[in-house]
Amino acid sequence: MKISIVLGTRPEIIKMSPIIRLCERLALDYFVLHTGQHYSYNMDRVFFEQLELPSAKYNLDVGSGSHAEQTGRMLIAIEKVLQKEEPDVVLVEGDTNTVLAGALATVKLGIQVGHVEAGLRSYDREMPEEINRVLADHSSDYLFAPTEKSKQILLGEGINEEKIFVTGNTIVDAVFQNLGISKSKRNVLNDLGLTSGDYILATVHRQENVDIECRLRGIVGGLKKQGNLASNWFILFILELENV
Repeated sequence: MKISIVLGTRPEIIKMSPIIRLCERLALDYFVLHTGQHYSYNMDRVFFEQLELPSAKYNLDVGSGSHAEQTGRMLIAIEKVLQKEEPDVVLVEGDTNTVLAGALATVKLGIQVGHVEAGLRSYDREMPEEINRVLADHSSDYLFAPTEKSKQILLGEGINEEKIFVTGNTIVDAVFQNLGISKSKRNVLNDLGLTSGDYILATVHRQENVDIECRLRGIVGGLKKQGNLASNWFILFILELENV
């Protein structure tokens, strides 16, 4: 069996890292197709390097754009690669435009789709991620749900139970697998002038949080208040402004 792993963003690289490592360990016939949805070094290449993952066989370099432009470019480019490689199954993860394009291109070629992290729902149709995850789930042949709750959501939407597998969340595997790597790489606390136990690490993304000024101000205000309550802890704040 030939497997294609389609990813394109920082979270997908991290969450698919355990699956990539398993494919390597079992010497499976697989390849990684990177759409280039996240394309800066600090949002992309650095994660392959620091997580000690093999490079993607294909990088489509689609970059940013409107949802339609970005997804359309991905659909065209992914289809060409899949027609060339002829995998038996394509794995996608999560709820990004990469996931939507990967699932649609795959199913329209008659290739089986596996959706990692299936069955998550916010029930907020204003979130583009919600549309992506629903369409990916209903296009997939294998739905790898992280929890029993996710499975019940999928069953409630009429998806055949035989397609659903409760696997847990790969982010948990990624955390445990990468602890050793993180300790051996470099001393980040020294680099940033921080002391263990004296800082707060926060990361914020999704457009409904970072694109609406009042919400972003509320998040920053809440972090500042928490820092003051915790004896003036430093706050290391990572703000993600990339596309979905």
